[in-house]
Amino acid sequence: MKWSELCIHTTNEAIEPISNILHETGASGLVIEDPLDLVKERGNNFGEIYELDVDDYPKEGVFIKAYLPVNSFLSETIEAIKQAINNLILYDIDIGKNNVSLSEVHEEDWATAWKKYYKPVKISKKITITPTWEDYTPVSSDEIIIELDPGMAFGTGTHPTTVLSIQALERFLEKNDIVLDVGCGSGVLSIASAMLGAGEVHAYDLDDIAVKSTKSNAELNKLGNYIITKQNNLLDQVNENANIIVSNILAEIIVQFVEDAWNNLEYGGLFITSGIIQNKKQLVKDRLQQQGFEILEVNEMEDWISIVAKKI
Repeated sequence: MKWSELCIHTTNEAIEPISNILHETGASGLVIEDPLDLVKERGNNFGEIYELDVDDYPKEGVFIKAYLPVNSFLSETIEAIKQAINNLILYDIDIGKNNVSLSEVHEEDWATAWKKYYKPVKISKKITITPTWEDYTPVSSDEIIIELDPGMAFGTGTHPTTVLSIQALERFLEKNDIVLDVGCGSGVLSIASAMLGAGEVHAYDLDDIAVKSTKSNAELNKLGNYIITKQNNLLDQVNENANIIVSNILAEIIVQFVEDAWNNLEYGGLFITSGIIQNKKQLVKDRLQQQGFEILEVNEMEDWISIVAKKI
C-alpha cells in the first residue's frame, strides 16, 4: 500500500488542536518533531541510547507529520485538513508558518525504519535486551542477554513499565519458582523469568498475535520448552499454585483479576503489577489491600508505577 506523509510546520501551541484535526480525518499515526527534544535531558541509568538527528527537526516551531492512504479522496482530505487548521486562527491559536508539504511513503519502508532506533539496552543489574539484528558482546560473565524481535505489534522491552517489572523479578524471583505472566505481549517477562531461574513459566494473552510472538521469542532464546504459552483471558479458568504472578498491563485490567491472582498464588507468593499511571496507583493499591495482599514495594520510573504485593 502507498501512503502520503503530510508534514505541517507549525507551533507548539497548535500541536494539540492540529493533532485532533488529523485524528478526526483518519490519519494513521502521528509524528511530532520538536527541536526541544534535542536538548531534553534523559537518564541513561540503564544504557539507553538516543540517536536524534538534528536535520530532522525545524530550527523553530515543530513538524507534525501524519500518514494518509493514497486513494481517490486524498486531495479532498488534505484540503479539509488545511481548511480546519486555518480556522484555528478564529480561536486565537497561533499556527505559525503553517507550511504544508506532502511526500509519498511505501509501507515496506515503515516495516523496518523503526529498527534503527532499537539498540541493546542494559535494563537491570543482570539483564540486557538486544534486538536480533544487532551484534552485542556481553560486558560481564554473569550478564543475561535476552534477544528480542518484537515486530511492530509490541514494545522493544525497554519501556519503563517493562524495566520495572524485570527489576522486580530480578530482586524477588527464586530458583525453581513457578511464574505466571498475564498479558505476555512479546514474551519478554516470561523469558526474563526463565533466564533468572524459574522452574516453570506460564504465559497468557488474549491476543493470538501476542501468543505467537511469545512463542517465537522463547524459541529465539532457546526457551521454547520452558515457557508454556496459551491464549487466555487473564486468569480465567487457570488453576495454578504459583510463586510469582507478573502482569504489565493497564491498571483498569489489573484490578479485574486481583481475586484470580490471589487464588493462583501460594501463601507468601508475589503479585508484581506494572503499567500503572500515577493517578491509578491508589486504585490498584486499594484493590490489592482489599483482597488481603500486603504492599511490599511501590516503584516509579518516568511517571510509571510498579507495585509488588505479597499474599499473606
